[in-house]
Amino acid sequence: MHDWATLPRSFYQRHPTEVAPALLNKLLVRDDGRAGRIVEVEAYAGSEDPAAHSFRGQTPRTATMFGEAGHLYVYFSYGMHWGSNAVCGEVGQGWGVLLRALEPVQGMALIREARPAIRHDRDLASGPGRLSQAMGITKALDGADLVRNDRGVRIVSDAMAPPTEPGVGPRIGISKAVDFPWRWHVPGHAHVSGRSARR
Repeated sequence: MHDWATLPRSFYQRHPTEVAPALLNKLLVRDDGRAGRIVEVEAYAGSEDPAAHSFRGQTPRTATMFGEAGHLYVYFSYGMHWGSNAVCGEVGQGWGVLLRALEPVQGMALIREARPAIRHDRDLASGPGRLSQAMGITKALDGADLVRNDRGVRIVSDAMAPPTEPGVGPRIGISKAVDFPWRWHVPGHAHVSGRSARR
């Protein structure tokens, strides 16, 4: 039995720029046995952030972002893949943290089965779409409560602390607010997305 502690609601009830670096080295866990260590994240902050899906207010697509903190917001990106986000702040703020990359640590057979074309383990969950695919996250999990292990998904701590000096820089793949230093990663980690991001 793992000595894992599910993150409480209060962990998420902060500004995403506080939650994001604190999520580094936490574990995203599925009930089917898959687990991955979070090594890269990005913060998105509603009406104060032109790059956020929630910047212009609530829509059917972004409704989960405006709900209770500690839920999973899942969206379809570029018509190709799913993005996974932890909702933050208070109801109505539209804040969240995008999970950009994981280091798979458990359930490797299932993860490799979900990503059959990948030759190197470092690429299994490196990038938002790859992460969601590796962990079996689709629109069916949009709104799942990460605190209550709703639909078999949660974020836990195994007592590994976030890095004391995380890597920080601009977010990737956006066209607005490109100068916000709102991406954090575990420095030098092989599973961080993109070579430039690993520096």
